[in-house]
Amino acid sequence: MSRVTFFEWYPARQSLWIDPNFELKVRRERQRQRDREDVFKIPSTAYVSLSCISLIISRKGTKGKPLKDDEILQNLPVGTTATMYFKDLGPQLGWTMVFLAEYMGPLFIYLLFYFRVPYIYRNKYAFTSSPYPVVTLACVCHSFHYSKRLIETIFVHRFSSGTMPLRTIVRNCIYYWGFAAWLAYYINHPLYTPPSYGDMQVNYALAMFVLCEVGNFSIHLALNNLRCEGSRARKIPYPTKNPFTWLFFFVSCPNYTYEVGAWLSFTVMTQCVPVGLFTLVGFIQMAIWARGKHDTYIREFKDYPHFRMPIIPFFL
Repeated sequence: MSRVTFFEWYPARQSLWIDPNFELKVRRERQRQRDREDVFKIPSTAYVSLSCISLIISRKGTKGKPLKDDEILQNLPVGTTATMYFKDLGPQLGWTMVFLAEYMGPLFIYLLFYFRVPYIYRNKYAFTSSPYPVVTLACVCHSFHYSKRLIETIFVHRFSSGTMPLRTIVRNCIYYWGFAAWLAYYINHPLYTPPSYGDMQVNYALAMFVLCEVGNFSIHLALNNLRCEGSRARKIPYPTKNPFTWLFFFVSCPNYTYEVGAWLSFTVMTQCVPVGLFTLVGFIQMAIWARGKHDTYIREFKDYPHFRMPIIPFFL
C-alpha cells in the first residue's frame, strides 16, 4: 500500500528541494538566526519525482492534482501557505521495460504452440506441423505484429509518463500473455480446421492485415515527429504526405483504428473465436483510451478539428 506524508510549506520564507540523498529539505529563513533546515526523509524504495507530490491550495486536507516534473515549486500560485503531500508510489518500471515485458511474452508463447512442444498437446503431436498453410501464415502475422511493437518501443515511441507501478505491469502481462496462449492453443491445435471460404478469405484478410500494420506504423512515426527529444509539449497531430496518415482527418487516434483493423483481419484470417474475443476486448479498451485522448485534445486546443471522432470515423 502506498504511504503518504505531508508537511506545511511557506513559499515566502522557505526554500524546498530534493537533494541527491533523496531527502526533501525545507530551509526556513529567520531574522537574526541561522538558517534552519527541516529534513523529510523520502523512503529509499520511492520513485523520486515531483509527480509523486500532490499540492493543496487553500483547501486544507484535500488532495490536489500531482505536480508535473517540469513545474517549479517557487513559481506555483500557492499564496502564503501550502500543504505538500509526498506519496510513495512503490516499485516502478520505466515504460520501455513495461512494453518489452508485455510484448516479448506473446511473441515467444505463440511459438511454443506453433512448434507443438511436448506436454501442450498429446505426445504423438509433439514437434509436428499443421498441414494447413493458414496456420503458418497466422504464426508469421502474429510474430510480425509483436516484433513490430518491440521495434517501435525501442526506436520509435517517446513516452510522456515516467513509470508504471509493478502491480499494473503484472496485470497487463497476464492479459497479453494469457490471451496469446489461449488463441495460439486453438489456432495450432491438431484438430484446427481452416476458414470456411478457403484461400479467398485468407488472402483478403492478409491484405487488410498488412495495410493496417503499415498504417499503424505510419501513425506512430507521425506522432514521433511531433515531439522533440525530451519534450513533453502536446501538439495537434495532422495528416502528412503519407496516405496512411490521412485518417487523422477523421479520428484523433488512428493508431488504435489500425490496431483494431489488424486484429479484426487476423480474426477473419484464422476464423477463431478466442481471437475474436481478444479483438473485442482490445477494441473496448482502445476506445476508452481514444476517448480520453480525444477529450484532452478538445480541452487543451480551442482550434481542434470538431469533425474528428476518437477512433471510428463518423461514429465513435
